[in-house]
Amino acid sequence: MDLVLSRAQPSPAERQAVDAVLGPPTTAWEGGARRSGVAGHAAEGGHAARARRHLLLPALHAVQARAGWISQGALNYVCRRLTVPPSEAYGVASFYALFSLVPRPPAVAHVCDDVVCRVKGAKELCAELARTLGPEGSEGPDGGATWLRSPCLGLCEQAPGVLITRAGERPRERALAPATPARLREALQGRTIDDDPAARLPQFGEPGLRLLRRIGRIDPSSLDDYRAHDGFLALRRAIELGPDAVIREVSDSKLLGRGGAAFPTGRKWEAVARAAVRPHYLVCNADESEPGTFKDRVLMEEDPFAVVEGMAIAGYACGCERGFLYVRGEYPLAAARLAAAIDRSRGRGFLGDDVMGQGFRFDIEIRRGAGAYICGEETALFNSIEGLRGEPRNKPPFPTQAGLFGKPTVVNNVETLANVLDIVRDGGPAYAGVGTPGSAGTKLFCVSGHVVRPGLYEVPFGTTLRQLLDRAGGVAGGRRLRAVLLGGAAGTFVTPDEIDVPLTFEGTRAIGASLGSGVVVPLDDTVDLWDLVLRIAAFFRDESCGQCVPCRVGTVRQEEALRRLAAARGRGAAQEELRLLAEVAQAMRDASICGLGHTAAGAVQSALAKLGLAEGGGA
Repeated sequence: MDLVLSRAQPSPAERQAVDAVLGPPTTAWEGGARRSGVAGHAAEGGHAARARRHLLLPALHAVQARAGWISQGALNYVCRRLTVPPSEAYGVASFYALFSLVPRPPAVAHVCDDVVCRVKGAKELCAELARTLGPEGSEGPDGGATWLRSPCLGLCEQAPGVLITRAGERPRERALAPATPARLREALQGRTIDDDPAARLPQFGEPGLRLLRRIGRIDPSSLDDYRAHDGFLALRRAIELGPDAVIREVSDSKLLGRGGAAFPTGRKWEAVARAAVRPHYLVCNADESEPGTFKDRVLMEEDPFAVVEGMAIAGYACGCERGFLYVRGEYPLAAARLAAAIDRSRGRGFLGDDVMGQGFRFDIEIRRGAGAYICGEETALFNSIEGLRGEPRNKPPFPTQAGLFGKPTVVNNVETLANVLDIVRDGGPAYAGVGTPGSAGTKLFCVSGHVVRPGLYEVPFGTTLRQLLDRAGGVAGGRRLRAVLLGGAAGTFVTPDEIDVPLTFEGTRAIGASLGSGVVVPLDDTVDLWDLVLRIAAFFRDESCGQCVPCRVGTVRQEEALRRLAAARGRGAAQEELRLLAEVAQAMRDASICGLGHTAAGAVQSALAKLGLAEGGGA
């Protein structure tokens, strides 16, 4: 392929950053020194270079981290190295919110102003930053820092949260929560501040915990500590059982996916294991971007070896030799701890060419997202890994038939894989005995907002929402409960009259709600519900990938109609606006390519129907 590049050249620092990911160039065709003779006139390795397109996202990350933005010269160099047309590379770079294609200061504060942080002081924090640093996106007084509003950063239990990135020769990223103007100023000035916020686990020390039992008890960087707490016993047991028996145990456990879709895990594993096409791939979906969700972050940061072990078991059972762990770009600590866990596991023989000396090969590569909610959709995630724009694919074919790189692929999220350890060790029927017949096992719930003890909770399926809120201490300050946002922005609002609902897939479905990713956000009677509903509508408008018309146009029209209703200047009577919103919601549910469009109106419609917003209430 002929690449038409501009004359812009990368800086030495940008070139060095790219070469650190891709290796040094070997020919002039990819940016190296020109060689004499035939080699100087003949290009080699075009197919081989294009086969490395999956390294496009890591290369862009490297440039962003080194320079603070992706210049045209740097993009040209990446294109030359990977034989990617510049227009396609620009389309990828411009797709992600954490990448910048214009110069900006090296220090950036990404300030969450999403639902939970919004009710915990984010609006006041943004106002103070605007006063001291200038408007959003502007350079501060010394030109070395700026700030940007951000969707949910997964720090909800410690809201308000901020992600601070500092580009340079030694780039740094860290979370700050709860954030105050004073602590944020110190961080942007490069001063030493407290360590990364520790996970809040109100149930620490409580008997009967499964997924959370090691958190707070072990050093997440120590493989020996993990092994002293039963680490890698499940992988050893899986090898003793054999792949077919492992899948049978997972099927008998009735484990349903914990990412929101609730698909039977055993059925998915069996479909990939039986696929004749090779190779098979495993993808751990750790792109946890649903507003209000932080469960996978806690597991990855505090028990990373369990994620590695769960992936190794899934890879063994499904005949996968290679796994990809796609970590949300806003989770730098999780990515670092997972990378260390993978390296140490590989060094001790739990990953690699001969896992535990048992003759099977499995290894894991980390890929970091770059700020795109849509990449939580499994096929959009495949495209992102492959170096394409993170846009969903049409189904069929399904991932178990043609997934990553067009091969059979099993996709599970972090919580799902963490459950596999107990299933393999104790047996599927024992696991199925916990919870309810239709919702087996325990579930992690991300409780934040107006509660006394926000944090991550693990309870058996069948626990009621009221019981969970009681565990969290009830509504903070003794105020009246106004509503509960259940399932995140893609979920629904639940009224105080509905909080006796059993937290099961079937129980929430009976009241027209869903568990989603396990988000539980209680809201007291001081909340401006209109403000939250408008923020949810703006979130979906921003995060729509724009590929399909129903979602691209529908999310915009939904927000417009809501703003007219909120401002009491609709086209005609309020009933007309409500009919328009209902029609838009139906169109998005029926005709959108993926789940983003299907669920973009769920919270909005439930708020209008249940919380009195249509009658002018909510403030």
